[in-house]
Amino acid sequence: MAGHTRYRFTHLLSRSSTAIGLIFLMILMGCSPLFTAQVTLDSSEQLPADGRQSLAIEEECEGLKFEDLFNYDFANFIINVGDDWAVAEMDADAFVNGSKSAIVRANLDGLFEGLSGGDNGYISTDERDAVRAIGPKCIGVMDTRVGIREGIPHRGTPDWNNMSFVEDGIGLEEVDLVPANHPEQRSCQNLGSANGCKEVPVEVTDDLQIQLFLADAESNNVRFDQLPNSGDSNFTLALNITNMSYAHLELNFPLKQGLRMINYSIQDTITNNDGSVNVSENMALSGPEAIYLPDGRLRVNQVVTYATSESSILRQLFIDFTTMAPETNDAPEWSSNAPEDGTVIPVLGLTSGNDVLAVAGERTEMWATDDSGWGLECSFAETGWSASLDGEGDLMVSTVNTQAQSSDAECYVVDPFGSMSIDSRNWTFGEVFTSSGLLSETGDSIEFTITPTGLVNELEISAHAHQMNTMGQMRSVTLASDASTISLPLDGLSPGAIMVMGQAESSTMLALDFMLDFDLEKASLPPLVTVKKNLDGENATWDASGLTFTLQGDVLDPDGEDVSLSLRLCGYTTNDFLRAGSAWEIDVNIVSCSSQNPPVTAYDIVLTATDESGTMTTLSVYVPDPYANNDGDNNGDDSTITVEEEGLPAISMMATLSIVLLGAAFAGRARKE
Repeated sequence: MAGHTRYRFTHLLSRSSTAIGLIFLMILMGCSPLFTAQVTLDSSEQLPADGRQSLAIEEECEGLKFEDLFNYDFANFIINVGDDWAVAEMDADAFVNGSKSAIVRANLDGLFEGLSGGDNGYISTDERDAVRAIGPKCIGVMDTRVGIREGIPHRGTPDWNNMSFVEDGIGLEEVDLVPANHPEQRSCQNLGSANGCKEVPVEVTDDLQIQLFLADAESNNVRFDQLPNSGDSNFTLALNITNMSYAHLELNFPLKQGLRMINYSIQDTITNNDGSVNVSENMALSGPEAIYLPDGRLRVNQVVTYATSESSILRQLFIDFTTMAPETNDAPEWSSNAPEDGTVIPVLGLTSGNDVLAVAGERTEMWATDDSGWGLECSFAETGWSASLDGEGDLMVSTVNTQAQSSDAECYVVDPFGSMSIDSRNWTFGEVFTSSGLLSETGDSIEFTITPTGLVNELEISAHAHQMNTMGQMRSVTLASDASTISLPLDGLSPGAIMVMGQAESSTMLALDFMLDFDLEKASLPPLVTVKKNLDGENATWDASGLTFTLQGDVLDPDGEDVSLSLRLCGYTTNDFLRAGSAWEIDVNIVSCSSQNPPVTAYDIVLTATDESGTMTTLSVYVPDPYANNDGDNNGDDSTITVEEEGLPAISMMATLSIVLLGAAFAGRARKE
């Protein structure tokens, strides 16, 4: 594999630190006005800095590997081999922490020497974005460090079918190269910086993260010459793990009957000064772990380490696979936790062609045991029904072109090599109830109606109104043959989308946990805002200058949301309120009214309270000028409340009237005080 002229799988190129840093920068995907006009993807172009020659991207990146770009603290690599045994998806997630991240930032800033903002001791968003767009082109010619060879177990270098990157399928992202809202962050100081450009000193030690993943709308980002036997015959998979300081590797193979790992070796190769080569087995590192996912696919996990003191060692991992059946293979067995014969497996929301989750993987994993993993094989009495375990162990049920709401099924436990349990389980799959949900007329509860299908004799239903981090009060009902409606209170829930969450139980079925979305939203109730009267029964208290008066009051939101306040006077608006709990206070200067014509002798203030949902309450407050001649002073009811709502459905007329009356009650009580 190392000597293969096409892929150079084990070849480690020697690059200057500047070139390595440039390639690292290239993997950060995107573009920026700082660099776009000066550097193109054409390898014939030249860098306009210090007369240095342009780097041909393919030439500089070819043969490099992930570890040649930067020194990470930990990386996670996942390879999913495609069903055609010709393409794959590779994901990488690498972390650079503490002082190492400061070195990375300094190296990147230094690459822009001679450009505006470059090599100035600060790493900027312009520098970060400048060459993101050329990242996939660089990765596209790098080594994946993975090779496959069909046939008998293979070691050494020749004739490897090496994986290569697919440029169009590569997605790249960085996290916190320029940490957002860092205490030392500043606007970019250089001429020509982009609008909104930010920069931080290269010395900051905030952790970095680099991610490689499958690009949007693409099916693969790695390919290799299709295996002639598509994994049916023996093959060896090899990985060059040199310089992988600390990493986790995960290999996922397509579903292949009988595929299993039969052997592995980790080889260290040292080339001596005299040219001789020593190859030895590394017994210190732990070997790969092979497991079977519930859907029958084989997964191999490997943790590798490589110390800096081992830099002269070429380290390779070889894993051998076969589809030949093992000499001995015990059949899987049901456990005591598996549902008994006659148990109903409830499902909700079955529609033709869609998989529906019936039982979560954390429950099904306790149903059977087998040394090599196991899955379920079920035969249904009704045509169009099917059930299987997915990769997470979830029991998924689907129907196609059938009118049957339920079906009996006989299920066996099957291992990856085709061995089947002696005993079967006979279960009934189907809908146990249908349901609907509507908001009550007052909007303070969900009217949840449940109709049993008769698949079980009796159902215990417990349910509550639900949001992501909040739940309403639980309500329960027992159902036999008739439908029933229960009211689920919305107390304590925020305005916005709400669902119904609960559980159905019966002595003859598995417990069913459900989350139902009826496309309901809790309306936002408007804030309540009041103005306190002073000892003279006036809305405002004037200072001695006659140029400022003070308003005080209370504001609260029935939904418990935060409320912002604003005040408008003579065409000017302010939100300079002092707040303490529900109490508020504001000093109002009347200078803004001095240019009014005719002169102002009384002040009409508009207070606006807006909650987080955008629902507003406005309060008109009348404040006469005590130093003006006012023959028509208004000494009566001088406050008017107006409610405005935005975003969410309107509340009922009765609810609005209640808010207005409550506001008036507050105001009346304030006048009595």
